[in-house]
Amino acid sequence: MRLRALLDTDALGLRLLGGEDELDRSVRGVMTTDLRDPSRYLSGGELVLTGLAWRRDADDSEPFVRTLVQAGVAALAAGEAELGDVPEDLVLACVRHRLPLFAVHESVAFATITEHVVRQVSGERAGDLAAVVDRHRRMMTSGPAGGGPDVVLDLLGSDLDLRAWVLSPTGRLIAGSKVAGPVLPAETCARLAAEHLAATRTGRRGPHRVLLNGSTYSLFPVRSSGRSPQAARDVRETVLSDWLLAVEADAGDWPGERLDLLQGVTQLIAVERDRRDAARTVRRRLAQEVLELVQTGAAPAEIAARLRVAAPVLLPGLGAAPHWQVVVARVEWEGEPVEGGPVAQSLLEEVLVDPLATGPEPSDRIAVAHTGDEAIALVPLPAVSSEHDGSETGLLAESLLRSVREPLSAGLDDDGRLTLGVSAAVHSAEGLRGALEEARHARRVAAARTGRVCAAGHQELASHVLLLPFVPDDVRRAFTARLLDPLTDYDRRHRAELIPTLEAFLDCDGSWTRCATRLHLHVNTLRYRVGRIEQLTGRDLSRLEDKLDFFLALRMS
Repeated sequence: MRLRALLDTDALGLRLLGGEDELDRSVRGVMTTDLRDPSRYLSGGELVLTGLAWRRDADDSEPFVRTLVQAGVAALAAGEAELGDVPEDLVLACVRHRLPLFAVHESVAFATITEHVVRQVSGERAGDLAAVVDRHRRMMTSGPAGGGPDVVLDLLGSDLDLRAWVLSPTGRLIAGSKVAGPVLPAETCARLAAEHLAATRTGRRGPHRVLLNGSTYSLFPVRSSGRSPQAARDVRETVLSDWLLAVEADAGDWPGERLDLLQGVTQLIAVERDRRDAARTVRRRLAQEVLELVQTGAAPAEIAARLRVAAPVLLPGLGAAPHWQVVVARVEWEGEPVEGGPVAQSLLEEVLVDPLATGPEPSDRIAVAHTGDEAIALVPLPAVSSEHDGSETGLLAESLLRSVREPLSAGLDDDGRLTLGVSAAVHSAEGLRGALEEARHARRVAAARTGRVCAAGHQELASHVLLLPFVPDDVRRAFTARLLDPLTDYDRRHRAELIPTLEAFLDCDGSWTRCATRLHLHVNTLRYRVGRIEQLTGRDLSRLEDKLDFFLALRMS
């Protein structure tokens, strides 16, 4: 219903104090509050009723009104029973923020207004919403046989003549109406996703309108059915995981009832999204269990047993045991910290889906765990016949990001970064620990590059980096301790900086002059330090073998 209709209802006793130009706003609900900050209970479109108990002095009005506007409420109605006339400072604050303000006569109970609004809103929704959205709800809550989001979009097309598509945050087509005509080109999907993510990062409320290739699209966020727009503490927590509903129409021309209808449709699609996330729980748990076994140095036989359990879940019907690849991703934000692990997990689950695949099902073969700010994917590959051994198989780092770089860069904006590393395929449980380290090394190579979205694969690692992940942990510790512990202890006691001197000497290929210049030392001082290193370790830095040992020890430390 419209605010104008409320004002025209004499029984409600409303008197307009400001916002005459905003009376065509739609009211989608009502809320009574005297909290100083009621934002966590608001979802947008409400008429807020208040008795002004939150106001202690004139300075309280501005922050209260600003909070309501940021939450997207339709209007504010203040009761006159507590203070008599509505305070002038509240009137001015509403004028500044273009928030319609009504005074409620002391003889009118808030319950009367609430009952009237609920009755009117429910009655207006009984047409479109009962005929379309309720049909959708029955179909979607009946289980997978209901047809999922495709059925919802088919009914939008047949009943309301609206062409609509559900897209992932990377622009992958999740669902589309059969009556919507040709499938949206991948380039268009990517552009729409990028526009949506960019608009979301600015904090603008949906729907977002985009003109693309001569057509106007309205983009509606599809959030988890259990989460309000204010539930996430920071938009960065969800911007890279929420789906969107793209409708080929200009929502700016729609009446409030049509907007309500589309918001209802997004809630129904969110049910399907939550169902898919629930189905991923088993695969995530499998990945977490395998990852913990690998990282804690469990016996290969124990890891192999867990993989035998995982294989039928991830690749049902596969005859032979699969090969595996590991993909590591990290999402990092500047400024106030945001937990990156869950964001990277959701994003990696999406990125690993074939960009040409449609629907949510292809992602059901991917297991992704997260630890700290890092997400780790265990990707099964069909076994490769011996005649193909040595050929390039499986995922390639750059191809994973080729089609998703544009939308992800928009979502990361100027304060986020995604880096990704891909291991080579391994054929057994014994190779998984090395594959994990290899993927982590590759991700660090990607992190050293410029750009918001970067990836690197095992092919790009130097030979020693490729070998180091496969050295057992106990061997690493013994090797580095034997060579570096004497130097570290000496540095701690004498502040001699032998470790930095050793690193610089090796970086300069053993050149005394270049190393002395880099360290701002006299050559004789450098010779003294190198001599002390050799004395403490029993090694000779003029010998290639000893130089190589020191080089590897520093890389593994």
